[in-house]
Amino acid sequence: MGDIAVVGIDCAFPGAAGVRAYWDLLMGGRAGTGPVPGQRWDARDFPAVGDSGGFLDDADVFDSDFFSITPREAAAMDPHQRLLLPCAWRALEDSGRAPGGLAGSGTGVFVGVMGGEWGRLTMSDLAQVTPLLGSGSSAGMAANRISYHFDFTGPSLAVDTACSSSLVAVHLAANSLLSGECDTALAGGVNVVLSPSLGLVYGQLGLAAADGRCKPFSAEADGIGRSDGVGLVVLRRLDDALADGDRIYAVLRGSAVNQDGRSNGMIAPNRWSQERVLNAAYRRAGVDPARVAFVEAHGTGTVLGDAIECAALGSVHGVPRERPCALGSVKGNLGHTEGAAGIAGFIKTALALHHRIVPASLFAERENSRLRLAERGLRLLKSPSRLPRGENIAGVSSFGMGGTNAHAVLATAPRAPRPVPARSRADAGAAGVFTVTADTAEALCRNLAAQADAVAARAPGGAAALCRTSNRVKTGLPHRFALTARDTGELVAGLRRAVERRTPAPGVPGAAGDRPWGRPVVAFLFTGQGSEYPEMTAALYRESPAFRRRLDEADAAVAAHLGASVRDALLGEGEYADAGEWTDRPELVQPALFAVECALAATLTALGVVPAAVLGHSLGEYAAAVTAGVLDLDEGARLVVRRARLTAALPPGGTMISATAGPEVLAPALAAEPDVVAAALNGPADTVLSGPSGALARIAGELASLGIRTKELSAPYAFHTPGMAPVAAGLREEPVRCAPAALPVASTRYGRMLHEEPMDAAYWAGQTEEPVLFDAALGALVDAVAPTHLIEIGPQPQLSRIAARAGRLRGAELLHPVPGPEATGRELAETVAALYRCGFDPVWEELYAPGTGTDEALAPYVFSSAHRYWDRPPSAVAPEPVRSAPAPRAPEAASHPVVSRETGDDAVLDAVVEAVTEVGGYPVERVVREARFHEDLGFDSVMIMQLKNRVEARLPRVGEVSVQQLLPALRSVGSLAEFLDGVIMARSA
Repeated sequence: MGDIAVVGIDCAFPGAAGVRAYWDLLMGGRAGTGPVPGQRWDARDFPAVGDSGGFLDDADVFDSDFFSITPREAAAMDPHQRLLLPCAWRALEDSGRAPGGLAGSGTGVFVGVMGGEWGRLTMSDLAQVTPLLGSGSSAGMAANRISYHFDFTGPSLAVDTACSSSLVAVHLAANSLLSGECDTALAGGVNVVLSPSLGLVYGQLGLAAADGRCKPFSAEADGIGRSDGVGLVVLRRLDDALADGDRIYAVLRGSAVNQDGRSNGMIAPNRWSQERVLNAAYRRAGVDPARVAFVEAHGTGTVLGDAIECAALGSVHGVPRERPCALGSVKGNLGHTEGAAGIAGFIKTALALHHRIVPASLFAERENSRLRLAERGLRLLKSPSRLPRGENIAGVSSFGMGGTNAHAVLATAPRAPRPVPARSRADAGAAGVFTVTADTAEALCRNLAAQADAVAARAPGGAAALCRTSNRVKTGLPHRFALTARDTGELVAGLRRAVERRTPAPGVPGAAGDRPWGRPVVAFLFTGQGSEYPEMTAALYRESPAFRRRLDEADAAVAAHLGASVRDALLGEGEYADAGEWTDRPELVQPALFAVECALAATLTALGVVPAAVLGHSLGEYAAAVTAGVLDLDEGARLVVRRARLTAALPPGGTMISATAGPEVLAPALAAEPDVVAAALNGPADTVLSGPSGALARIAGELASLGIRTKELSAPYAFHTPGMAPVAAGLREEPVRCAPAALPVASTRYGRMLHEEPMDAAYWAGQTEEPVLFDAALGALVDAVAPTHLIEIGPQPQLSRIAARAGRLRGAELLHPVPGPEATGRELAETVAALYRCGFDPVWEELYAPGTGTDEALAPYVFSSAHRYWDRPPSAVAPEPVRSAPAPRAPEAASHPVVSRETGDDAVLDAVVEAVTEVGGYPVERVVREARFHEDLGFDSVMIMQLKNRVEARLPRVGEVSVQQLLPALRSVGSLAEFLDGVIMARSA
């Protein structure tokens, strides 16, 4: 048998709500048993059953809104199904996956569930039978419910072999994985003690413990105590898990299932069958029983069951070995969780192998001497036992009352530490983006608080690995949060600030601004010359491995033509270590700006930020052309290096100034100085003049007398003037390898979007000596793609300020991955976070250094506890509308009577709302005009048919409407009302 990795776990058992609480319960040697809750039954009415057992505290809590299940359907669902859905979500999160990311996949679901008690309790009154009870009461639907709500298309089956159901489910899941039937599987089981009926059976058989507690292998053992429980594990083939870097709790080496056949009785255990299933499992696992360090036994605490199991274990494990095989049973802590018993033991064993310590078995102090454990090579664990280094092997047994036996063989996960490159160690303090998503604004606040508490409980350290895990796991729900942090202290503080901001005052509704309703539309603006400074982007180079890789590539392309490294100039390394300032050397400045901008754009693109359009200002247009696919990186580098050398050969004397006026206002001054031209039209009152220094000084003085402000720019030449003719001529001499643009390009040469014009040698020659029409080009870009975000690609913000002054933003948000000399390197992460909050889904891995680490454990999703459903089914939907009818059963925390809304300004809408409340069981205030039937209200095809009948009965003037006519109108409650109103008007006419 091939190896299977256990990569995710979630569970809830009596006294242990969650994996960590379960492990703490086991290691603390505590029991989760207690009195029978009054909600289940009155223990005084059934003295033969006893007054205690193992019960989940909140077995009736269910976040139906999260799973888009109507209150009426939730009330009809078997509690087993309600427990499984959140357990499945948390188990998948624990496996390092966002559960929604597996939608549409062939993930398999295998669930052990014992009996169909809910169906017997709810379907016996035939007058109350509904379609929802039909699906909700079937034990066979337990796995199907998960597959449906998670949109899994792989094998999906419920398994009932009585007490061995959940371990048999694990066995079937492993075989499905090994056969290639699925690549990921959820496996486990669930049990809820709904009534005392099975307890009465145990009592009549003499199998019930007087105090409701199992005491496995103890002299005090006197029978079974029943318990609730739910547990699921996420399984993958070991090779796949290792290849993807999954955290692995343990490895399932092999398993086997068999049957007692015709033994001493239908419910009597069979020693020989138990021996055979043990040997078969070890054979399939390729494991010698002598290597098994411990066995998590079935261990019910019945006299006969314990004796037969120990005899079978002794026959298999009682071989010469250094230490006896350790023995224990979790039923001493929990009681007998029946359909979930196997998964309770399986999870305990996986955690023991993961932590390398086996918890003690309760009630072991008074070992049953008649079991002769020592003679049989077994030792009952009276205290926790440390496991040695290296591989450890363990077995898990689970035996069904009807004779179906299962045994699984687990091993410690392989240790495969990967060497961390030196640079990755240096990146350990790099900033990451911590993400949290939820289904509502209130849920987002709740989960932010949970994450803050969980991170605060960790040892201080870097936050990058936590952030990376959150990007993989805590994404996919509609309400989004993203925070940039370098270390856990900063992360906790940011999370708690977010909770404080989102916690409304009493009586004030919470904010709903965390839900984006679309994806951002991004445009890149590439800065021109004048934005340079000595160490531009050096902090980002040291911080970001993605940018480092792209700048190295751009530097290599430039160096091939320049013969020098602009990267070394930026970092002050190599020949520039003691060379002082380099920013007054155009032969370096222009290639350096080009390399930086190409690297920034390539980094963002690799992160998934693909611009809807690009615009480059002057020199920035070369990097824009590379990003748009017009030029490849090498050709762009060649052109820029040539332009830089031609520029450096120009005679000195020219400069540039900016003026707060448009060309019309400046025309008289320009007419008086023919050597000065308008070199850049950046806005209606934002013009750059270029020419000889003396002439510009005279114009500046004249403009000052008119109240027009001017500012001298750090430009060593009179760019974009006829004085650039030698540069233009040099660029025109050589052909340019250019291609059609793969992205829309706003040309600042033409002041419009490029169409079919090539960006060839003639284009670049003209672009050098003609004015920059930035304002017109930006206006054309905004008109063409309506960007929601403008990202400035350059070493510091220039164009975004110009655009803001010109009033061209139209609400677009400005983002700066490198905000200037004060940049720390984290601004790239902050840019990604800002886009994510607005609906963008990045390629998160590009943000982190390779080898940032395996997935870190994050707090599981915290579901709402506002709604409670228990053991009475909802009333049936009446065939005719009865205005005085009681409300259908809804969540106890939000139960409201149905209010008649047939009168009012919008009778049609009122009728639709009331029909929805009756079919779905919602309170009236939940059914708003914007509510969507499938996504928000959880209506399925059966409910839609019920809704159709109810609406037709309430609105006789509509007449009969076919389903085909109705379907297009089912976008929302409001759209249905509008459609029906139109039908009434048409038929009235």
